[in-house]
Amino acid sequence: MATDTLPLVRHTLQRSRVGLAGWSAGVVAASLLYLPIYPSMGASGQLESMISSLPPELVSTLGFDLITTGAGYAQATLLGLIGFVLLTIAAVGWGAAAIGGEEESGALELTLAHGVTRAQVALEAALALGLRLAVVCAVLLVAILALDDPAELGIPAGHAVAGTLALYLLTLLSGLAAVTAGALTGSRTASVAAGAAVAVLGYAFNALGNQAEAARWMKNLSPYDWAFSPAPLTNGLGNGAGGGMALLLGLCGVLVLAGVVGLSRRDIGR
Repeated sequence: MATDTLPLVRHTLQRSRVGLAGWSAGVVAASLLYLPIYPSMGASGQLESMISSLPPELVSTLGFDLITTGAGYAQATLLGLIGFVLLTIAAVGWGAAAIGGEEESGALELTLAHGVTRAQVALEAALALGLRLAVVCAVLLVAILALDDPAELGIPAGHAVAGTLALYLLTLLSGLAAVTAGALTGSRTASVAAGAAVAVLGYAFNALGNQAEAARWMKNLSPYDWAFSPAPLTNGLGNGAGGGMALLLGLCGVLVLAGVVGLSRRDIGR
């Protein structure tokens, strides 16, 4: 087993192919549900009329600042809302099962008995998570590009890639938090809690930071803000989007390293 190339990654992908197909179908369904109705709302002025009746703080909190544009609508309804929720659930679920779930079921001890190192377990768990998320995000990107013209969104392909990449890194961070928590504790519950905390607190800090000037500092601590405040669907990698993504990528690397070190130093099965 240890002589194969990435045996744990291939085994994980094989086991989760049905789930992967389901999550991919989910993001396609969400795209088909939200994006095609933009012409009847954004172009007709209904959204502009609705947004103008809301308090500016609420509009900012919900991310509706640019919702009257095609890119802003796709960001507010798909990437920043239902897509974020779906991919976060998938990432945290996969991340929690990777090490914490495997240890609780006793499967991790069997894996290590086959000559696989702990560092390899942690690294391949992170890689398998990243690959599965990449597949779902690629499907989402294809759906956005396919619906761009019919839905009159006017999103350049490069901006669609940037927006999807921001969503990928944001949800990867939550998933890796779950993987790392599993490596440090051996608990699936702790893994789910860690991954969910990153996502929920990130969203909450961004929302609270948008509501009051005194709470603006909270946005600096929000991965959600790093990913989406530069509006990558509207601006591509400009307006600070590249810096936010680099920060997310750096934190993902830190979590992977912490997972490797944590799993290497801990007694398995206790």
